[in-house]
Amino acid sequence: MRRHDLDWLRVLVFGLLIFYHVGMFFVPWGFHIKNNIIYDWLIYPMLFVNQWRLPILFVISGMGTFYALNKRTGKQFALERIIRLYIPLTVGMLLIVPPQVYIERLVNNQFLGNYFEFWPSMAFNGIYPEGNFSWHHLWFLPYLLIFSLLLIPVFLYLKKHPANKFIVWINKLATKPFGLFWLIIPLYLCEAFLEPFFNVTHALIDDWFNFTSSMILFFYGFLLISVKATFWKTVEQYRKWYLIAGLVGFSILMTIIFGFEDSTVIHFTEALVKVFNIWAWIMTLFGYASKHLNKPSKTLSYANEAVYPFYIMHQTIMIIIGYYLMDLNWGFVPKFSIMILGTFLGSWLIYEFLIRRWKLIRPLFGLKMK
Repeated sequence: MRRHDLDWLRVLVFGLLIFYHVGMFFVPWGFHIKNNIIYDWLIYPMLFVNQWRLPILFVISGMGTFYALNKRTGKQFALERIIRLYIPLTVGMLLIVPPQVYIERLVNNQFLGNYFEFWPSMAFNGIYPEGNFSWHHLWFLPYLLIFSLLLIPVFLYLKKHPANKFIVWINKLATKPFGLFWLIIPLYLCEAFLEPFFNVTHALIDDWFNFTSSMILFFYGFLLISVKATFWKTVEQYRKWYLIAGLVGFSILMTIIFGFEDSTVIHFTEALVKVFNIWAWIMTLFGYASKHLNKPSKTLSYANEAVYPFYIMHQTIMIIIGYYLMDLNWGFVPKFSIMILGTFLGSWLIYEFLIRRWKLIRPLFGLKMK
């Protein structure tokens, strides 16, 4: 049975991604282009969103894999993943991402010509950041594709043997209020022993911490949906406890980050609090979504299909708008509002009139050919 709450979560979290990326334009953290005024206070809501934004997307993607394998063989699933992920990634790298790199080069005085001089003579010259060829915000797609292909044998085994000891153990954990919090142990090991040595690069080949922890979360999504009846009952019943745990965890995490100097003890403590905090918020979101969002609507049907093209297009539209706003002496509110509204409106216009209605264009943006 389709879980409409998962669809709602997917739409809402990807929608939140647009707000987050616009926020990156204003905070001190590194980004492709920056506003002329930086707002330090914005890092606090950004940190709150950043803790669970990507982890829950990987978990939801793992859950979607369970449903996809209900209708397909392993080979059919692999082919479907390649079509739905690799083709949009290729289109994005050839057409969607180059304007972002071009604007970054203009801002940094690394290129002086117009866009048609930049593409294709410069757009595919070397790998970013030294060169210009990149997948930028689309890094989620190759990671998801590789996770899906690597884990097919494991997923098929678990589907064919639903009563195996491992699934029975997961189901037993899911019956207890905080039983599933044992799953943070592998995440903690990644955070404690990989994160110090492998910075998050989104470059795949040297991104071992991000790659490993993200694949674990993807796998967890498949596990949780495998014990779906027990899982949904527990997270819905104890959602308020998870919310309290998340609030306490985030408060402690902020205290550690901003109140203590780095040391070995602080690192291992922060790693434990961080993964506890991430998991608490994931459980919270699933619990409240199960209680309030598990119902269909026409809005959901439309948004659920639109969210993938929006994800592919939004950052390019946002950076183009930001380029024309970055040096204006306007305040935070007007610039932020224009970028949010402009990004959503621009993405919707392209989706509605250039993608959704055209059968041959739809697969280029990850949609089924209707």
